[in-house]
Amino acid sequence: MTASVLVLNAGSSSIKFGLFDIAATEPALLCKGLLDEHEAKPRLVVRSPAGEDLFETRRETADASGGHLLADMLGFIKDRFGDQRLRAVGHRIVHGGPDYSGPVTLTDDVYARLEALTPLAPLHQPRCLAPVRTIRTIKPDLTQIACFDTAFHHSIEPPASRFAIPRRFEERGIRRYGFHGLSFEYVAGRLAEIAPELASKHTVIAHLGNGASLCGLRDGRSVDTTMGLTPLDGLVMGTRCGTIDPGVLLYLQQHEKMSVEHIEHLLYHESGLLGVSGISADMRALLASSEAAAREAVDLFTFRAAQQVAVMATTLGGLDGLVFTGGIGEHAADIRGAIGERLGWLGVRIDAAANDGGRERISGGDSTVDVLVIPTNEELTIARHCAAVLRTR
Repeated sequence: MTASVLVLNAGSSSIKFGLFDIAATEPALLCKGLLDEHEAKPRLVVRSPAGEDLFETRRETADASGGHLLADMLGFIKDRFGDQRLRAVGHRIVHGGPDYSGPVTLTDDVYARLEALTPLAPLHQPRCLAPVRTIRTIKPDLTQIACFDTAFHHSIEPPASRFAIPRRFEERGIRRYGFHGLSFEYVAGRLAEIAPELASKHTVIAHLGNGASLCGLRDGRSVDTTMGLTPLDGLVMGTRCGTIDPGVLLYLQQHEKMSVEHIEHLLYHESGLLGVSGISADMRALLASSEAAAREAVDLFTFRAAQQVAVMATTLGGLDGLVFTGGIGEHAADIRGAIGERLGWLGVRIDAAANDGGRERISGGDSTVDVLVIPTNEELTIARHCAAVLRTR
């Protein structure tokens, strides 16, 4: 009997998952899918590694815990892969705080510590932890493992990690943590495989999607990133504002008489591409729109991204490589092209034909910066971590 791990990657209204065989050195995908709770009738879809439909079911009403669909998924796994003993469930947990720099088994104590970090990621942390509670109810003896988006950035040191506030707050853990670490970890590993000449140089990875951030990479380690204490900082995102003058928040509170809760909702749900365009948080919709506000939102997105690449280059002491990943980074050639054009002064030249043709390397012959597109795979990264934890048990 071989062993498998189930990986859950919880988003704001859906959970991506993958089942991996961990018998070999490298985990092998057995199936993948989506638990979509956004629709009127929540839906579970399971597909083969090649994308063929294996199973689909719907529930008539939404379940706040997602328990019904998780139970359906575990039932499918048992029926379809009965000879694959399910050893553990691995979870993407957005915030690990100062204590967790690597994967950890989810005990009651660990869970309580992670739940206490919710104020640092109020949009994400509860969604990441909800399936943990549900699976405890369904299969209380099944091992669950937390893998953290912040862990990859534990290598960041002062001054990049520091806020210019009284030091007593830093001693309480108020610092730059960074996020999207599971994605950056995967891309850094792939970069070492396909472009080893860049692995020891100064490279910026741009994870661009509904959530977006940059990572300054040197010798395969994170030395700077655009997100900070929370996932609000840095780039313009789908509905999040990114970097903002703190005085704006004081103004909204003092003069617009907005409550803390209203401001939080504004920053997380009403800002970013959606707020600037007034049309959509979806980059595809904005690129297809003829509205001036849509163009202005896209322009701000590419402006801020290019600006922050330059900031990362300052930390790194140069720029040798630029890697695009994430939903927008992998699929939106126009966005890659616009960012590259803004970075021409840094030696970035993007070959239009390569960029439009979906090639891996899209830098032009006269570019002093290697520009690549590398699809990310957070689920595989989590599966690798889970396999490593289980080997030590």
